[in-house]
Amino acid sequence: MKLREVYHIVGPGMVVAATGLGGGDIVAASAAGANYGPTLLWAVIVGSVLKFCLTEGIGRWQLVTGRTLLEGWIDDMPKIIPIYFGLYLLVWTFMVAAAMMSTSGLVAYAFFPFLSVAQWAAIQGVLAFILVWNGGYFLLENLMKIFIGMMFVCILFCAFMVMPPVTEVLVGIFTPRLPDGSMVFVFGVIGGVGGSATILSYSYWMKEAGWTNTGNMKAMRIDLATAYILTGLFGLAIMLVAAGVNVEDVSGTGIALAIAEQLVPVLGETGKWIFLIGFWGAAISSLIGVWHGVPYMFANFYYHLKDKKNLLESPKSISKTPAYRGYLIYLCFLPMLLLTWGRPIWVVILYAVIGAFFMPLVAGLLLYMNSSKTWLGKYVNSWLTKALLLICLLLFSFLLFVEIREQFF
Repeated sequence: MKLREVYHIVGPGMVVAATGLGGGDIVAASAAGANYGPTLLWAVIVGSVLKFCLTEGIGRWQLVTGRTLLEGWIDDMPKIIPIYFGLYLLVWTFMVAAAMMSTSGLVAYAFFPFLSVAQWAAIQGVLAFILVWNGGYFLLENLMKIFIGMMFVCILFCAFMVMPPVTEVLVGIFTPRLPDGSMVFVFGVIGGVGGSATILSYSYWMKEAGWTNTGNMKAMRIDLATAYILTGLFGLAIMLVAAGVNVEDVSGTGIALAIAEQLVPVLGETGKWIFLIGFWGAAISSLIGVWHGVPYMFANFYYHLKDKKNLLESPKSISKTPAYRGYLIYLCFLPMLLLTWGRPIWVVILYAVIGAFFMPLVAGLLLYMNSSKTWLGKYVNSWLTKALLLICLLLFSFLLFVEIREQFF
């Protein structure tokens, strides 16, 4: 298949990739690179493969059954699962929206310090709100392709200029190692790369792109393969750029500014600003993607619980429904309170714990639901897919155990 043909096929995957490559993913990869250099590059590859497996399962379920995975949970799973998801969505939205606005605000502040980080965060949150409220899916898709291009040109350029010898890079990719104390960084990279709850939004972006049946299966897989290859390359580049950064006094999103400063002796001030432009592209694309995709989940959840109407049967976009727009308002404006209040400890604990439950839940349900011939017929999980989903389940379950231990013990 020619590159031009691939470019026209890919769309929903580009949106989910740009959304998943947010500030948290960059922080996780940066911290791993700063502490261990290229040694943990293999973790990026593992994370990209596992997220591809999960998202492909979400898309395959929908193309075969005509229902979103969320609708399958509501219709076919115990009631505790949709109840849990509703709680998770409300709290996750509140926290992740504030974090994403803060990340984009931090980078904007580096460029234009005449406003505070919180003010820049609020401004960009409102701009994303206006864009999503008035724009459609294809505007979003084209914007995401632009932002991904910006991210890759800037970050890959910086990585190429400062990368260690190629042999060290290849060893880091193909020879998995776990240096002392590296386990938490490995799990951070694997869990962070490619997003978390945002992968469920792929269902709605497929619908908007007109992918509605098994005839679109090949396009869906090409779309996701391209997206997660780019996600992996971006994660590798971030780790290479971050290698050698002194992060003893830097935490959270501040690590991006530390990386930018350490590029100055090598690439000059130009290199610093190139990196920050790439980082801002990742932050703002993730912000817009969450603003666009998460209200779909709520609208689908709300209407399907209310009257069991299958929204995928409607020719109209659910982005124009009151539930979608109401949740978009909540998503944008209520989390701004955290920009000034800080993060109340009970919200942080609740977010951390129920968030850690989410990924093993998705992996376990995909392992069960997509292995049923009653639902998927000949499109059931292959043995390779089952093995990868089992790895996802075990890995994310261990992360859940670690999160609970850190919060309560």
